[in-house]
Amino acid sequence: MDNEDLEKSALLRDIFGNPFRPVAFDPAWRTSTAVSLAKHMYESRDFSAMPILADAIQDAGCEAEALLAHCRDPKQVHVRGCWVVDLVLGKG
Repeated sequence: MDNEDLEKSALLRDIFGNPFRPVAFDPAWRTSTAVSLAKHMYESRDFSAMPILADAIQDAGCEAEALLAHCRDPKQVHVRGCWVVDLVLGKG
């Protein structure tokens, strides 16, 4: 796989997550803090607050390791359409 293919794969993982292991999103995790963070990232396209979003979702009771790991992975690429941000915003 060349570098371009790796970049495309990272983008697909950010947008779709793992289709073989979908995460059930509990609406209780959609707190005002989480929504505010997600909305800011979506609008600004600055995803540097993803680890903070993970903390907010976890504080709301989330224990979904795939979701939390996606937010906290420093190597993960994030773009508008990120499956976690979309779930928090009710778009997914």
